[in-house]
Amino acid sequence: MTSPSSWDRFRTVTRARIGLERSGDSLATKDLLEFQVAHAAARDAVHGCVDFDVLETALTPLGPVVRVHNTASDRTAYLRRPDLGRRLDEPSRIGLAAHASPVSWDVVFVIADGLSAVAVNDHAVPFLCACLPLLSGWSRAPFVLAEQGRVALVDEIGAILNARLSVILIGERPGLSVANSLGLYLTWGPKLGRKDAERNCISNIHADGLSYDQAAAKLVWLLTQSAGLGLSGVALKDNSGPPELPKPVRTEIA
Repeated sequence: MTSPSSWDRFRTVTRARIGLERSGDSLATKDLLEFQVAHAAARDAVHGCVDFDVLETALTPLGPVVRVHNTASDRTAYLRRPDLGRRLDEPSRIGLAAHASPVSWDVVFVIADGLSAVAVNDHAVPFLCACLPLLSGWSRAPFVLAEQGRVALVDEIGAILNARLSVILIGERPGLSVANSLGLYLTWGPKLGRKDAERNCISNIHADGLSYDQAAAKLVWLLTQSAGLGLSGVALKDNSGPPELPKPVRTEIA
């Protein structure tokens, strides 16, 4: 029978729960408790709140910041009605229109909590600090902080601001191995009615996934290609090459 320790070399290259010990018909206490902690972290990520005040303070030195809200009345409504997270409420539309430019902005960055508040709290600002220096010469609309926003909310925001490209930073649905993963969605020509197939996604930005520098380099490559070709989504192929990830630790089989 294979001993649990023979799985150790595989655990160095995956966060999946593999080769778990058993105690009779049940998991060993240690593995069961770790599972319960991971489940609690995932629930907290979904129901948590982004500290938008802290984000605004951190982003203000990098550029103007505008805060908006969608049509969901509270977090419960947001989770039960995804459609409410895709449209701005009337005060937000009016306030955002004041920042529209007669000459199109090159790009607008939107930050929304999505389904993991902790991902946005942990990664949004450090990622932008890695990304923005690579966009020298690009005109940027004010940062938009969207409370309880879904991905498609960026279409209305980009259209109101008259931005050629939109990028939304959003907390990804948490799993039982990572609860604070940040995702990015890029859209050319944002407008109401855009489909998911018209976006490009970069996901798994977290300590055990893509680094800020890796994700920033990939995003800037996609933005440059999108601006040059005038498209995004399935028509825009990512030929930038795979990021250089740490090589797994190899051990010999005894």
